[in-house]
Amino acid sequence: MQGSANLNIMLKAARKAGRGLVKDFREVENLQVSSKGPGDFVSRADRAAEDILKTELMGARPNYGFLGEEGTRIEGTDPTRRWIVDPLDGTTNFLHGMPHWAVSIALEHKGEIVAGVVYDPAKDEMFYAEKGAGCWLNDSHRLRVSGRNKMIESVFATGVPFGGAKYLPATLQDLARLMPACAGVRRWGSAALDLAYVAAGRYEGYWERGLNAWDIAAGILLVREAGGLVETIREGQDLLADGQLIAASEPMFDSFAAIIRDRS
Repeated sequence: MQGSANLNIMLKAARKAGRGLVKDFREVENLQVSSKGPGDFVSRADRAAEDILKTELMGARPNYGFLGEEGTRIEGTDPTRRWIVDPLDGTTNFLHGMPHWAVSIALEHKGEIVAGVVYDPAKDEMFYAEKGAGCWLNDSHRLRVSGRNKMIESVFATGVPFGGAKYLPATLQDLARLMPACAGVRRWGSAALDLAYVAAGRYEGYWERGLNAWDIAAGILLVREAGGLVETIREGQDLLADGQLIAASEPMFDSFAAIIRDRS
């Protein structure tokens, strides 16, 4: 796909941050056996990746706003546009040496996501989309959501809250209703990649609660541009503000959403 100037800036920034993270990721296995452990190292890697993204994106578009997962917030002189960035989505996977994590970049214009990039450096998979131009993987592979239309043949993804977090009871209830009705549920630890995998037809759907704007902004556009649907679990809410979403292929959405929204 021939992308816009803004999309090309995003792709370049994601690859540059990804290269740095891959170098750091190679060090994680060595750090697992140290007395201090890899936690501090990974936190530094996360911050360094955000610094790269901020430098690349704000250097190219200094008038845009910026919202980063590591706490960076910049009010741009252009109030209609801002970058929404997660430099390392899947930090726990990265920390444990598991190659499933991503760089996520979205461009918001007047409250709407108009471009999104999710880059998986470990597998060198670049998912990207612009509003109205479809969703793509790497240089030339256009993505479409899954065409399956039977729940029992479908695989779904979610994030299971850890450490007794707020949404654990609701998620366990969801799983109790969903798992008997489908082919499987996966918990791979990266919301950005979960949404990208829905866009690629690898999952039929994904749901999760307690998410932040930087976790999902790019992925929402990927799913929609691949022909899927994304809504809040509590109907009528703002997706980025609410942080509770359901994403699925159109054939599966109603059946899937009915199970997740059921509170009987």
